[in-house]
Amino acid sequence: MLTVFLEAINNMANILSSSDAKIMNREESRVYADPHVGHVSLGGPVRGVLFWLLVLPLFLFTIGDAAFNPGKLQNRLPWITGAAIVSLLWSKAVSGVRVAAEWEKGVILTLGKFSEVRGSGMFYVLPFIESVRFLDMRVQVVNIPRQRSITRDNVPVEIDSALFLVVKDPGLAVTKVQNYAFATSQYVQSALRDVVGSLTLDELLSEREKVQDQIALIVGEKVRDWGLGIDSVQLQDFDLPEELKKVMSRQASAEREKRATITKAEGDRIAAQNLAEAAELMQKNPIALELRTLQTIDGLAGSPSNTVVLFPMELGNAVKFMVNPAKEDRN
Repeated sequence: MLTVFLEAINNMANILSSSDAKIMNREESRVYADPHVGHVSLGGPVRGVLFWLLVLPLFLFTIGDAAFNPGKLQNRLPWITGAAIVSLLWSKAVSGVRVAAEWEKGVILTLGKFSEVRGSGMFYVLPFIESVRFLDMRVQVVNIPRQRSITRDNVPVEIDSALFLVVKDPGLAVTKVQNYAFATSQYVQSALRDVVGSLTLDELLSEREKVQDQIALIVGEKVRDWGLGIDSVQLQDFDLPEELKKVMSRQASAEREKRATITKAEGDRIAAQNLAEAAELMQKNPIALELRTLQTIDGLAGSPSNTVVLFPMELGNAVKFMVNPAKEDRN
């Protein structure tokens, strides 16, 4: 008895482990976009060129031929110190040169207060007074974590989705919300659960486009004040319980069998109607019946395995004519 119980527990553990392995394989097979694409510094080479454009001639002029004469080099230490101070100040001045890519905008904060939006291209930021934050104006893809929800007919579903977001107003996106991508993702998750909970499973599976548009509309109204726009919300995958998948498969199979039976019955009905019309036509025209008989005989004679015994049609008609008057006389 104990052995049977232990075997049952072992089988159950194997089933659970195989199920977990399938889930892990499914998760690993999913390919997600990488949303962590930050600002690409394009002003570094420009700042380097501007820095050395002044500093290199300055040091060459300051040191001069003293590089080969230690005595003169010691006499020019004040000049070298002054050149180093100028180089330091020049490096701070050059650090304000910024370059924004074609798809970027720079939000300028002057002493911590929003002042304007600059870019794309090269612009200057006053050191110690102004600061800049670059924003990507292209459509951004934000992965929505897998959401577990229950439909209106009490069916649990897990949904993978993605949000396509675009920044409309960089100033509002910086000053109105701390992390616009994360905040918008939270809104999408909440709206997704609300919309899925108001629909049945059949409506969810058959009206995916409508569900996506409804979620995008709800979230778009909430993030409009943040200077954001929702390009679209895409529902990528629906994960249903295995038992429900089997039931749906049986239902689909039964539905296909039902359609096949109906189609066959409809074909039989049409064939019977055509045969009835043909019989009525042949009854009105005996020659047509004889031609059909000859055609049938010709089709049978084409196979060497068939043995065909022929009776003259006139003999059959004569026998029929003799039988019918005899019946009439008895009546």
